[in-house]
Amino acid sequence: MLNSSVLSKTAIDHDSKQLSPTIEIKIECFGAIERLLPSDLSLQTKSGMTISDILDDLICRYPKAESLLDRCACAIGEDIIPRQTLLESDSTVVLLSPVAGG
Repeated sequence: MLNSSVLSKTAIDHDSKQLSPTIEIKIECFGAIERLLPSDLSLQTKSGMTISDILDDLICRYPKAESLLDRCACAIGEDIIPRQTLLESDSTVVLLSPVAGG
């Protein structure tokens, strides 16, 4: 009986280690996107999500912003990042509206 309870605890510990921790992603917007999304926007999500996953979630929540979110540049800090970037910890993602001109 003792062995089965130890095995069960080990299995539970092993399963809990496989779950991705929850992280907070703060969203800052500039340009036209700023008018379409809330100013204090943050999301709770699983670690390991990509920027693309975050943008897809934002499109589902704010469909009027889709055309701008599809074309925006994304940054963390001062670095422009690709949409395949994995988010492993709490982060602030900056969304920069597309610009036109010469």
